[in-house]
Order: sequence, then structure tokens, then C-alpha cells
Amino acid sequence: MQIWNSLAEVPADLPRTVVTIGNFDGVHRGHRAVLERVVELSHRLDALSVAVTFWPHPRVVHQPGAEHEEILSAEQRAVALEATGLDALFLQEYTLEFASQSPEKFVERMFVCGLNAGTVVVGRDVRFGRGNSGDFATLVTLGERFGFEVAAVEDLPMRGEDGEHRRCSSTWIREALAAGDVTTAARILGRHHVIAGEVVHGYARGRTLGFPTANLEYEVAGMVPADGVYAGWLHDAAGTAWPAAVSIGSNPTFEGVSRVVEAHVIDRPEEPVEAFDLYGQHVEIEFVARLRGMVAYEGVEKLVAQMHDDVDRAREILAAAPSRPEPAPAAADA
Repeated sequence: MQIWNSLAEVPADLPRTVVTIGNFDGVHRGHRAVLERVVELSHRLDALSVAVTFWPHPRVVHQPGAEHEEILSAEQRAVALEATGLDALFLQEYTLEFASQSPEKFVERMFVCGLNAGTVVVGRDVRFGRGNSGDFATLVTLGERFGFEVAAVEDLPMRGEDGEHRRCSSTWIREALAAGDVTTAARILGRHHVIAGEVVHGYARGRTLGFPTANLEYEVAGMVPADGVYAGWLHDAAGTAWPAAVSIGSNPTFEGVSRVVEAHVIDRPEEPVEAFDLYGQHVEIEFVARLRGMVAYEGVEKLVAQMHDDVDRAREILAAAPSRPEPAPAAADA
């Protein structure tokens, strides 16, 4: 997949394209329904498939200081978008100046002159241009003027825990992760949620208790779920997936104050120790299920007993949950 960061990087002889636009934070099942349509049409029309997205998120620009967490980092999002089969990604820096363009100016500059769009694929709730004044009807009108088709993809509803259907969205995923509900997040994403970071030295309390852990640096890629203990997979730098019990929190039993992410590899090889040195490695943690919330225990013995139970439950869950399962189809739940 080609990545363009400005119109100057787009080839001058770019053939006809099928284009879509969106934030694509999470690249969830709803996003993939749109992206799969883009790829399908590009094959049918012998054109290139292109997604236009933004960084940083528009909310961060328009509401500086507002609380906002990205589900995926820019790098993670590019990998997820490439997996859909796109030919190219246009990563537009989002600024107030860019946002001030009229809908017509944006379409002419980006879709017509920049990307040679023959077809633009969007959801019916699309908004673009100054003050989000452009909508689906606007795009259809501009398509007629500039000579491109507009294809609509309907919203993807999914059944929530309350039994009601809800639009598949990044907001829903953030809500689920903030509550520690990685199972619901995975349903909406169509895959397990993943964070990534470098393994650093911690307080070595886990090793002292018989549960050595890989501690991630403070800044990680991807949204960190709520405090608690999870069953998941740790992917090391060599690409090996290790079953793990993952703890997120401030270690309340030891009056910790800094929030940390640490993963204990289950049934890790004991010898040679050097062969399992993760320090300094860039690893990924894939969340499968939440085991419990974070609790302060009265005494180390109760904590160790709980940790043994956590590992046993994680081992059982992971035995039935493969690492990096095939993405769920971009289709609504019954």
C-alpha cells in the first residue's frame, strides 16, 4: 500500500481511483464495510482504491484540551487499513486552515484534482467542509458537476448487551475499552484489541512473587483498557505469540501510584533465561477477555493465591481463543 502525506506526493499520472474518506479510528467492522466496497469497485472498474484519512483526529484540533483517546496509533491504523486490500492511503494533516475549506473547494482539490476520483464511496452520514456543512446530498451534486459517481454504504448495526441494535462506531469501542469490556470491543472491531510498546524494567515485584512480568513503557500505541486483569497474547519482536495474564493498574496492594501495563507469560520457558529476555523489545499485547477488576488485597499471600487463579483462568480461556483470529465479517449481527 502506498502512503501519501500531501498532494505533492501523489503521482502526476495517477489513474482513475475509487476513493473513500473518514477518520477510520479502530478500522472496525463498519469501516471495513465501506473499505471492502471501495476495493470491490476498484477491481470491477480497473481503478486504484484509496482511503483519505486525517491525523490528528479533528476533535483534538477543534476542541483542544478535550479528552480524547485514539483506539489505534497512526502506525497501527495504517497496518489495519492495508490489511483491507487498499492500494493507497492519503494521510491528511488536519489543521484549522484545512478545515476552513468550503465543501466544493475540498472536493475539487482533494477528489478531483488531487486523486482523480471516478467514484467516491461514503456512508450516508458523511460530513465534510467548513463547519461540516457538506453532506451526502452535497457530494452527489458536486459529483454531477465534476464527473464522478457517489456510492453509498449503509450503517452497520450491531446488537448491544441490552439487546438493542446500535450503530457500529469508534465511540462505542472507546466506551467498551474504558469499561474494560474487551469482548464487546472485539465484536465491534472484528478482531481483538491490541496495544504496543517497548518492554522496560519495572519494580520486579512480579518476579519476587513468582510471576515475572514484561512491563511496557508509559507511552504505548493504542488505547489502554480500564484497570484490571486480562487474558491475552503477548507478541514478541520475533513474531511469537505467548499466552499471558495482563495486569493494568497501579498495584494497589503495594500502594502503587503509577499506572502500568505488565504481562506475565504463562508457562514461559525457564531455561535458558537469555532466550526469553524481552527487555528493550517492541511487543504487542492482544486482549482476549477481562478476568477481573483491580483489587487491593490484605497481604501478599492472598494476592499470590489470586494470581494463581488468574493464570489458570487465562490459560483456559486462551486455549480456546486463537491469537489474531481472522477478522469477523463486516456484516450486522442478528
